[in-house]
Amino acid sequence: MSDALRLHTTTSQPNGSAWPRRRVLQTGLAVGPAAWLAGCANVVGQAKPHVVVVGGGWGGLGAVRALAREQVAAITLIEPNERFMSCPMSGHYVAGAGSLDELLHSYQRVEALPGVQRLRARAQAIERDRREVVLDGGQRVRYDALVLSPGIEYMEDSLPGFAQAREALPVGFRAFEHQAVRAQVERFLAQGGTFVMSAPKPPYRCPPAPYERAMLIAEQVKKRGVRGKIVFLDANPAPTPAPIAQPILGALRAYADVIDYRPNVELQAVDAGRRALQTSAGELRYDHANLVLPMRAHALVRQAGLGQRWADVLLPSFQAKADAHIFVIGDAQGSPQPKSGQVAFGQGRAVGEEIARRLRGEAAPAPKGEVELPLGICWAATSHDEAINVNVVTTMVAGEAPKLRFTVDPKPSARSGTAAWSWARGIWRAMLG
Repeated sequence: MSDALRLHTTTSQPNGSAWPRRRVLQTGLAVGPAAWLAGCANVVGQAKPHVVVVGGGWGGLGAVRALAREQVAAITLIEPNERFMSCPMSGHYVAGAGSLDELLHSYQRVEALPGVQRLRARAQAIERDRREVVLDGGQRVRYDALVLSPGIEYMEDSLPGFAQAREALPVGFRAFEHQAVRAQVERFLAQGGTFVMSAPKPPYRCPPAPYERAMLIAEQVKKRGVRGKIVFLDANPAPTPAPIAQPILGALRAYADVIDYRPNVELQAVDAGRRALQTSAGELRYDHANLVLPMRAHALVRQAGLGQRWADVLLPSFQAKADAHIFVIGDAQGSPQPKSGQVAFGQGRAVGEEIARRLRGEAAPAPKGEVELPLGICWAATSHDEAINVNVVTTMVAGEAPKLRFTVDPKPSARSGTAAWSWARGIWRAMLG
């Protein structure tokens, strides 16, 4: 453990603070969000302020990269997994047409960045009054600023019976769950039968992904001559969000002999023993199933009192409304922005730069009309070679709700299919080196 990190890692400390009260008041921490970090670089001896980032996914890596570039803080990344795994572009692997190696990347170059330490541990709780993150081994890591990018969890209680069937019905919308879904798909492709898939009502992670997954599996059904069909239950009246509905519906028509698309059908219960689903349209039996459940922010958000389903944040800073020392980014935050990898990475970079600005004691720039939030770039694969490009620009004016503007390919193309892989490899390099 480095000396810089040792200064901020504790087991038990009265009031959780190494800062004298007099110094806290001088730095403005008790004043307000805009000035809370001003001048704190000299608080603990000669050590730099300590920024903790929870989650080594798209958002967390964006924040670490930005903070390391600025070199104004000691940075601790808390991430339990040995390697990074990309959910974007995973549809090809899940459908049996891609390699897992394409999605896996080392954290080695991130760990080599100046001022960065990684703890292979899992954050269990946040004690805001002490400004400490509690890890699964009982260790405590103190922070001056905390960036939360913990991702999502499934709302299992929304579907009675699912908790008992969890192992048999992997969802595959979190990293390292894809192998289990791939095994489920391979059984279907080998045995045939009825494969039930679903999409919940938004918001959820990567809205086009359930439709993409269904089409990529259907492509394999056709290629392999499988005697089976996919029944796709959409809780929405059409693919969501609305700007992608017509291009996705058009792409689904190419698989009409394999995919039975059923809009406005909601899941109500699952009986894994009988392989039966209760839905708003009646009972449906299945041989295989990949059910995408409603989602919410990771439990850390609720444990820390930062929001209920999603974290409540101030825009455009993504600072938690409940705590000026905490920023929440990625899929856990509750803004109207799409829950996608590109958006999360952009949010992470923006937050890293904002924290660095505050650490340098620089005044916030005066608002000048419309502000643009991090860009959203998404690709919905419709086959191994073709995709639909979706770009989302989010703008806001102080005091008004954000506005989203979509640019969507009217139909799939090989050009977008190639561009999707170029984008993925480029952003993986930007995140992981």
